[in-house]
Amino acid sequence: MEGLVQQRKLKLEKELAGMLWRIRWEDLQFESPNKYPKRAGSRLTLSQRGSSYGSLITAHGKYQLFAKTGYFKGNLVAIKHVNKKRIELTRQVLLELKHMRDVQFNHLTRFIGACIDPPNICIVTEYCPRGSLQDILENESINLDWMFRYSLINDIVKGMNYLHNSYIGVHGNLKSSNCVVDSRFVLKITDYGLASFRSSCENDESHALYAKKMWTAPELLIYDRHPPTGTQKGDVYSFGIILQEIALRNGPFYVEGMDLSPKEVVQKVRNGQKPYFRPTTDNKCHSEELTILMDGCWNEDPAERPDFGHVKIYMAKLNKEGSTSILNNLLSRMEQYANNLENLVEERTQAYLEEKRKAENLLYQILPHSVAEQLKRGETVQAEAFDSVTIYFSDIVGFTSLSAESTPLEVVTLLNDLYTCFDAIIDNFDVYKVETIGDAYMVVSGLPVRNGKLHAREIAGMSLALLEQVKTFKIRHRPNDQLRLRIGIHTGPVCAGVVGLKMPRYCLFGDTVNTASRMESNGEALKIHLSSATKEVLDEFGYFDLQLRGDVEMKGKGKMRTYWLLGEKKDVYVI
Repeated sequence: MEGLVQQRKLKLEKELAGMLWRIRWEDLQFESPNKYPKRAGSRLTLSQRGSSYGSLITAHGKYQLFAKTGYFKGNLVAIKHVNKKRIELTRQVLLELKHMRDVQFNHLTRFIGACIDPPNICIVTEYCPRGSLQDILENESINLDWMFRYSLINDIVKGMNYLHNSYIGVHGNLKSSNCVVDSRFVLKITDYGLASFRSSCENDESHALYAKKMWTAPELLIYDRHPPTGTQKGDVYSFGIILQEIALRNGPFYVEGMDLSPKEVVQKVRNGQKPYFRPTTDNKCHSEELTILMDGCWNEDPAERPDFGHVKIYMAKLNKEGSTSILNNLLSRMEQYANNLENLVEERTQAYLEEKRKAENLLYQILPHSVAEQLKRGETVQAEAFDSVTIYFSDIVGFTSLSAESTPLEVVTLLNDLYTCFDAIIDNFDVYKVETIGDAYMVVSGLPVRNGKLHAREIAGMSLALLEQVKTFKIRHRPNDQLRLRIGIHTGPVCAGVVGLKMPRYCLFGDTVNTASRMESNGEALKIHLSSATKEVLDEFGYFDLQLRGDVEMKGKGKMRTYWLLGEKKDVYVI
């Protein structure tokens, strides 16, 4: 017998000296290895192996960061840094590390090892890609039915019951953020053990420290720094707070009608005055049996709190009616999560399509539809020559003096009102608005999609409609004044193409553009001035009323015969 004991002691000493838990910092990778060993895993899990952080998209489209992660021997692991400059490997620390390696239970995260290479002192554990219980409860896009919630509660109870009966004996820091969910929706307890190894150096008055104490039992709050190992009854109290989080999904220590800071909550619990300060319970949201369990777990007297063995029996009775096989339970969890994910993906897809539609509509207003489609496909838009198009120019006579007598805001409002009105009218014609510069308005027909000789008819009809609109247009700040629009039209060949990469513009080049501009500048207010080239095309249609103006001297062009467009002939039926 003594030999057997001696043999066990030697084996223990050998294990302690072997330090099988030790991980060198250089063995940890923070970028995805090029090759993974072949192994099973869901698509979501496999997709996350290439990320340095585990994440899940929230309902608002943002990423939640669950834990700092890395790779150890090709496997994705969670890495928790310890706030210590160095670790002294006392026998107590070595025993704790050995016991951590010995723990193998489905509802406790597996301890992989620890790095003690200063300054990179950290604990390496199994990584659970679904995040913490707190993350899941705060994610409004995930619907949790009560079967799912009871399953999560049962997982916590099983994990804590095993932990309390193991060498480790107590958690000491149990809270919803230390309950993590793996890819199979199994909840596991993490951040347990290694009390001598871990460290907490926050300022006692810091918000973060009080936020961490919201799960701490009142008998432990009386210490400035409660024992790092905690107590088993303290863990039961923490479990009671987690129960309330799961039941109401309102965060830890929710008190109806009160919006308290973590510091205020901790101080009220620490006071220990009757009636004892506790979270709100609501039998409308959960069963009365669950309320009884919560009240028992956060009893002021630790001796009156149940242990996890009794809680396990109580939960078995509570969940007896809805008990199912492990496989059915898992399938139900997976189905529920898949439905949540499908709804989330559909919602995100619809939002994406709506934003895409808005962006495309904006692009189509800046560039011609056919040109915009080419740019969307990543193609280079080549400059193109057009044999015959008709160009419209207009500006406002006396605009300079009008601007001088108006405020800048009044001028902008005037132009915005006028050209918003114009834009609505030209939508009824086969034309493309090239640009507006100040009071100048330029429109073309016959490009980028050719329309035979219809371009002259479209511009002529549009010009008459715009002129008619201007005659009744009211200037907001000068309602008694009439806008005097001057219009010029010319037909001929042009070259067109996209110019620039930032704020690209579809521009026209050629003598036709200059001539159309001259037709406008040599015209008269409230009249449509057009060239003989445009007149010849319009004559082919036969239903426009034209009047000869005569030969007009054009700067840089010499004398040109021009005409006035008076309107459409009333006795001609237009198809």
